[in-house]
Amino acid sequence: MLLLNRFLIAFAFLQPAAQGEFVPVKPGEGTEQLPAGPLVIAAYAIIWVAMMFYLWTIWRRLNKVETDMRALERRKSTK
Repeated sequence: MLLLNRFLIAFAFLQPAAQGEFVPVKPGEGTEQLPAGPLVIAAYAIIWVAMMFYLWTIWRRLNKVETDMRALERRKSTK
């Protein structure tokens, strides 16, 4: 068990051999990609949804305040 543990620790510290020179990419082998693209789109979508929800809650609260003001105005005019 101790031998296996030491082997795993030594294996964890092994690094791949460094590349000694520039190796050009062969045509068609590697293409540039933006793997973060879907994450950026998701982040913008979340922000837009959160902003719309916030504006909706403000709209609801404003309507409630306006309703309360109308009720107070009616009370004032009846007295």
